Amino acid sequence: MSPTFLTYKGYRIFVWSKEEDRQHIHVKKEENECKYWLEPVIELAENKGFKEHELNEIKKIIEEYETKFKEQWRQHFS
Repeated sequence: MSPTFLTYKGYRIFVWSKEEDRQHIHVKKEENECKYWLEPVIELAENKGFKEHELNEIKKIIEEYETKFKEQWRQHFS
C-alpha cells in the first residue's frame, strides 16, 4: 500500500508502507521518481530522472508542507 499525501502540479507525493523507520517521502511524476528525507532535515535521498530545476521545485513543495507530511507519516505508521 502506498498512500498519497498530496498531488500538486502533477507531482504525486506518497510513502511506501513501512519501507524504513526514518521519515521520508517519495515523489513521482510521469516516469521520474525521487525520495526525500524529512528528518533530521529535508534532504534528497535519491533521484531517478528529475532535472535540477524540478528537484528545486519539489523541495520547495516539501518545505511548504513539511509539518503536514510529518503528521501524515505519524498517523499512517502508528
